Amino acid sequence: MDCCSPSRRQALLWAGVAAAPLAFAAAEPGAAAAAMPKDALLVTDAEVVTVTDSSVVITWFTGSATQTDRYGAPAPVPADTELLLGEPGNPGSTRTVYHDTAPTAFHHAEVHGLDPGRTYAFTARSAGQDAQQSTLQFPGTGGSSDAPGVFTTLQPPPGRYLFTLALSNDLHMGEQTAGIITGNWPPAFQQDPGLPPYPEVMLEALLDDLRKPDRGAEVLLVAGDLTSEAKPGDVARVRQLLDGWGTLGTDYFVARGNHDRPHVGADYAACTPIPYATDHHDCWGDVFPYPRQTLSVHQVGGLRIVGLDTTTLDAAGGTLDDGQLADLAAELRRDKDRPTLLFGHHPVTYESAVTTAAGPAFDLDQTKARQLEALYHRTPGVFLHHSGHTHRNKRTFMEESQSVEFLEVAATKEYPGGCSLVRVFTGGYQVNFYKTRADLARQWSQRTRGEYYGIWPHYTLGTIADRNHTVVRDLSGLTALRPR
Repeated sequence: MDCCSPSRRQALLWAGVAAAPLAFAAAEPGAAAAAMPKDALLVTDAEVVTVTDSSVVITWFTGSATQTDRYGAPAPVPADTELLLGEPGNPGSTRTVYHDTAPTAFHHAEVHGLDPGRTYAFTARSAGQDAQQSTLQFPGTGGSSDAPGVFTTLQPPPGRYLFTLALSNDLHMGEQTAGIITGNWPPAFQQDPGLPPYPEVMLEALLDDLRKPDRGAEVLLVAGDLTSEAKPGDVARVRQLLDGWGTLGTDYFVARGNHDRPHVGADYAACTPIPYATDHHDCWGDVFPYPRQTLSVHQVGGLRIVGLDTTTLDAAGGTLDDGQLADLAAELRRDKDRPTLLFGHHPVTYESAVTTAAGPAFDLDQTKARQLEALYHRTPGVFLHHSGHTHRNKRTFMEESQSVEFLEVAATKEYPGGCSLVRVFTGGYQVNFYKTRADLARQWSQRTRGEYYGIWPHYTLGTIADRNHTVVRDLSGLTALRPR
C-alpha cells in the first residue's frame, strides 16, 4: 500500500503549475568548457544557498546549450569555479575571493571571513562567463532579502557560543525513483547505473559534512521519513549509517514519518504486529525503539528536545492522538520555562497548510495543530518546532504570535539536498541551510532540480530569510557541550 498517493485535486494542482520542460536536441555529453564556444556553454542555476554572519555559500551549474543527458537536461560540462565579491553599485570594487581551477559542472563556492550585517555584490563565474540565476523565490514570513547579484550577511546572536544542532529529514532510504506523484507521472529520475543508491549517497554526504569543523554539529535530529517504505533491510541500513555517526538517544534523535509507518503485506510479515491493527507490522519500530504515536524526551546541554510521532496509520497526512497530546502537555507543564525544541514530521501552522502544494490535508490535522499551538502558547520555553514532509525550506509562525518558530527543512535525499544547522548561543540562535558537498551529492541534487517539470526549486529552496536567519532569545540557562 502506498500511503502517499495524491488526491485528484493534488495531482491537478501539480499539473496546473508545471512549466513545460525546455527542449534540447539529444546528443552525447559535451566536451570541456575550454573547448566550447561561449554560446554553447550554459552557466546557470546560481543560488545563494547559505548566508551566515561571516560566510556565504553560492552554487551553480555549467552545461551544454546543445547537448543533453538522458533526461533531456543540459549535459554537464566541467569548468573552473570562481566567485567575486565587491560593493553594490561599485563594479570597480569587485575582486576574486575564491577560485578553484579543478573542473566540475557542479559548482560550490564557500567563502569565510565576511563582515556581519554587510551587503555584498557577487558574481559567480565559470570559463569566464557569469552564472545566471534561474530560481524565483516568493517572499515568506518575515520578508526576504533575495535580490539578483547581492546578499547581506546576518548579525550574529549575542552572547557566548554553546553548541550546534543539525536538523534533517526525508532520507527515504530504499527509494529508487525520485519525483513521482502517482503511477509513472510526472517524469521522474533515477541514479546512473553503477553508482550507489542516491539515498545512501545523500545521507553519507550529509553525515560526512557534519563531522567537518566548518559544520561542527554535535547533535543530529531526523524528523521522519528515514525510509522509503519501512522495509526491514532499508530500516536496518539507515540505522547502520546513523550509528556510524553517533549514538541513538545521545548524539542523534529520530521521529517517525509517514513512510516509516507500520505496513501490511508479505515484505513486513516478520516484523512485530501492532496491537490495534494486527495486519500492520512495525518494521521501523523494531529497529528504532519508539512506539507509534508516543513522544520521546531528551536533554542536551540543558535544552529539552521532544520528538513527536505525527503519523497516521494509512495516510500521508498527520495527526496527534489524544494520549500523546496529554503526555506532551504534562511534560511541558513540568518545566514551562526550560528552553525546548520539538521535532516531528508534519508541519503545523495554518500558513504552512495553505501553502503546501499537496493541500492542507497533507500537513498536521488542523484541529490537532491548533491544540498543539495552544500548548506552546502556555509554555514560554518553547522556541522552535522542526518538521519535514513538504521537502521545502519554509519558516512560519502561529497566528498573532512569533514566540515560536516553525521551521520546515528541505529533504536530504534530493534537491536541494542538505540540512539546517542551528548554532546556539546564550543570547539566541542562528539557522543556516547547507547543501551537501560531496561530488556525487552535488550531481544528484542538480539532476533532481528537474523534478515536477522543473518547478521543484521554486517550491523547495525557500527564500534566503526562510533558510538563513538569526533569532535573539535568552538561552543563558543552557550549557556548552563537550566536543565529540
